[in-house]
Amino acid sequence: MNLVIDVGNSYVKIGIFEQAQLVQKKVIVQADFKKTIDEVKKDHPAIRYAIVASVANLPDGHITYLTSFFDTLILDHSVAIPFTNLYATPKTLGIDRIALVAAAVAQFPKQNTLIIDAGTCITYDFKNKKEEYLGGSISPGIKLRYTSLHTYTAKLPLLSLKEPLHVIGSNTEEAIHAGVVQGVSLEIAGLINEYCNIYPDLTVILTGGDAHFLSKRLKNSIFATSNFLLEGLNYILAFNTSR
Repeated sequence: MNLVIDVGNSYVKIGIFEQAQLVQKKVIVQADFKKTIDEVKKDHPAIRYAIVASVANLPDGHITYLTSFFDTLILDHSVAIPFTNLYATPKTLGIDRIALVAAAVAQFPKQNTLIIDAGTCITYDFKNKKEEYLGGSISPGIKLRYTSLHTYTAKLPLLSLKEPLHVIGSNTEEAIHAGVVQGVSLEIAGLINEYCNIYPDLTVILTGGDAHFLSKRLKNSIFATSNFLLEGLNYILAFNTSR
């Protein structure tokens, strides 16, 4: 069994895998890290390997605690990956994006694949049929757009995500919801269309915290999954431990 840990900006996601199958998932705050590791160790004594990917700062003490129980791989740019990275500045590529591309290689081999991760930022990552990562793009996510409108203007309120009632907002709050939600949806749909003009056989994956909300506004041909990053990390771990 494998222990997979994704340290994000807000939460820590923990997955327990039996080979390629996710058998348990936990979402915690960093303060509960050691307590959760103790619970995992007790409930799943068969776990031998662990992998950690951190886009935020995980204290060294947490890493030391983890490595005292498991053979642990810390994902960085020196770790072997199951695809060719053709990014012009490979060492600047986010490790979360590396994990997403690895998941695409595992689940959609030899397919032109666009992975859209709708979280704090919206990242677009593309790998081709040759399992070559070419790059992508980054834009502000839904929450970031709401926050920016409030922070960088004098009078606009801070709102939370809400489905717009109409295309045309009849007051300030409706206008903000219409602008943010429709703007994100049209951006994603437009970029998918641009990729499809180049790669007509494109496979599209939508993941991240806002994936479920956005999937209802996009075409049914998109594969929406909430665990794609964890699955990619597990594949990278398996790729390294089997070498």
